[in-house]
Amino acid sequence: MSIDFATFIATAPFITKVRKPILLRGRHGIGKSEVVYQTARNLGLPVVERRASQMTEGDLLGLPDNRNEEIGGKKVTAWNPPDWFATACAQPVVLFVDEIDRATTEVRQGFFELTDSRKINGHRLHPDTLIFAAVNGGEHGSNYQVGEFDPAELDRWTVFDVEPTIEDWLSWAKGVVPTEVWDFINGDGRKHLEHKGDFEPNKKYPSRRSWARFSECLAASDILAAQPAGGPLVYNLAHAFIGFEGAVAFNDFLANYERQVSVEDILDHGKIVRTKDFRLNEHVALVDKLLASDRLSTPSGGDAQKPTLTTAQAQNLVDYWCTLPSEPAMKLFKQMGTANVGNCSLLHTMTSTSGVTFKARLVLVLTGKAV
Repeated sequence: MSIDFATFIATAPFITKVRKPILLRGRHGIGKSEVVYQTARNLGLPVVERRASQMTEGDLLGLPDNRNEEIGGKKVTAWNPPDWFATACAQPVVLFVDEIDRATTEVRQGFFELTDSRKINGHRLHPDTLIFAAVNGGEHGSNYQVGEFDPAELDRWTVFDVEPTIEDWLSWAKGVVPTEVWDFINGDGRKHLEHKGDFEPNKKYPSRRSWARFSECLAASDILAAQPAGGPLVYNLAHAFIGFEGAVAFNDFLANYERQVSVEDILDHGKIVRTKDFRLNEHVALVDKLLASDRLSTPSGGDAQKPTLTTAQAQNLVDYWCTLPSEPAMKLFKQMGTANVGNCSLLHTMTSTSGVTFKARLVLVLTGKAV
C-alpha cells in the first residue's frame, strides 16, 4: 500500500521516537529526499547525507590507524571511522543514505549491521541519531537498474512506499515556484506534473523534480516577464526540462493566461463575472488557489476566532460561493473552517447580492433541498 507525503510526515514521528530506521521507496523525482529533509527540519536535526551507490567498503569502514596497540602480546589494527559516520556517532543527526539499492554488496552488508544494531566496526551511533534511506525499488523497481533487498535485509527497515498526491506538490510549491507554474499544475496541467506509465528509451518525461528545476530556471532568468504569453524561448526551455507534451501544454496555458482569475479578483475586486463560463475543473482550481493563499488562514500566533476577511471581502466570497457547483463549494467550506473559524462564522451571517443567504445555499449543497 502506498501513502502520500502528508500521511508519511504525520506517521514518521512514531517511528523516529523509538529510533527505528526508515526506508522510503518510490519513483524517481517525486521528492523523497525533500521529505527526508523536511522531516529533519521538523525534528530540529541536521542531515548527514551519503550516496550509497558511490561508496566503497573503505568509505564505510574507514581507514586503519597505525597506533602500536597490542592485545595478548599481539599487534592489532584499530580503525578510524569516516567523517560522516563519526559525526553521526558524536551528535544527533538524521543520517540519510540515498540509493542504497544501487550500492555494492559489501556496502549493503555494512548498512545491514548499522540498521540492525546501530554500529559499524565497533563504533556506535549517537543514541538520538536517526537513519533514513531512499530507493527507487518496491513496486516500481522493474523500471530501474537496482538490486533487490532480501527478506532479512528488508526486515531491518521500516518501509514506506510513497506515492505523493498533486496536493503534496502544490503545498510544497506554494511560494517556491513561479505563480504561472503553480496555476498550470493546479489546473489542466495536473496530468503533466509527472509521468506514471511505461518509459520509452531516451524520451524526456516530466517529474516533480524536473518541474522544480524548470521553475528555478524561470525565476533566475525572469523570462516570463519578457514572454508572459509564452513563445519559442519558453517552449524550448520547457521542452528541455519536462519534455514535449508538457512544454506544449504549458506554452498554450501561458498564451491564455489572461483568462486566469486571481485570488485578488475574487476577494478584493468581486469580479465573479469572470467565472461565469467556468467548467467544474476551473472552479476546483480556483478554490484550491483561494485555499492555498494566506488570505483565509489564521496568521501564526493569531486568533482563529477572528476573521481574516473584511466584511467587503466576505461579501465577495459569498457571492462567488453561491455560484459554485456542490463539489468545490463543500471543499471551500470545509477547509475554510480548518483555516480560520472566524471567516466561516462571518460568512454564516451574510446574504449574496443575488439574494441567496449563505445558510440557505449551504443547506442546498448538503441536502439537495432548497429552504
